[in-house]
Amino acid sequence: MQAGNAHYRLDTDLPAAVALFPLEGALLLPGGRMPLNIFEPRYIEMIDVAMAGTRLIGMIQPALDGALRPDGEPELCSVGCVGRITSFAETGDGRYLISLQGVCRFRLGQEAAVKTPFRQARITPFATDLSEDATPSEIDRPALLKAFRTYLQANELETDWESVSRADNAMLVNALSMMAPYGAAEKQALLEAPDLKTRAETLVAITEMTLARDGDDFGSGLQ
Repeated sequence: MQAGNAHYRLDTDLPAAVALFPLEGALLLPGGRMPLNIFEPRYIEMIDVAMAGTRLIGMIQPALDGALRPDGEPELCSVGCVGRITSFAETGDGRYLISLQGVCRFRLGQEAAVKTPFRQARITPFATDLSEDATPSEIDRPALLKAFRTYLQANELETDWESVSRADNAMLVNALSMMAPYGAAEKQALLEAPDLKTRAETLVAITEMTLARDGDDFGSGLQ
């Protein structure tokens, strides 16, 4: 089971519907942590409602093709991730600073007709996200670390390698996926990867393609 999912062992432990927070380029994965700065009034209200209830909201990206509904709101991707509010602070200027911990991915169902200013929809949780990963060692950890190290070197970036080395495979793959500075389409591909092994392979492939596209000499070193 992913860290932080102790409250949720079955898909029936999750609500049938959740409030939605559409945010382009945002990737929340099970067990991952995402800090958010909430300032729009409708999402301030959404957090108020969540804090008074389940503390759960659904992070989801707007549709990748930019399609809009008749009311001007964006269409949404078909897959998002439920997050639990694990920390909350209010600023002096009315903003909320929260931290979400990823619980479980979901497939978006029918949106509810609601009077709240924020959107809500029925969801179908990915039950496999709530169960123990039976094959955590299947990822090619050396290839993943090599790709990540090469990307950092190419872009003159640093990281805490001691923490990276201590992370288990699930935490490593999901944390690197969430922090990777890639676009909305790449983030959605990482979210929708069916399992940890595929997500790791997808992350390596995206990194290799990014380095090759940028014309960096490091690209050939990932083969």
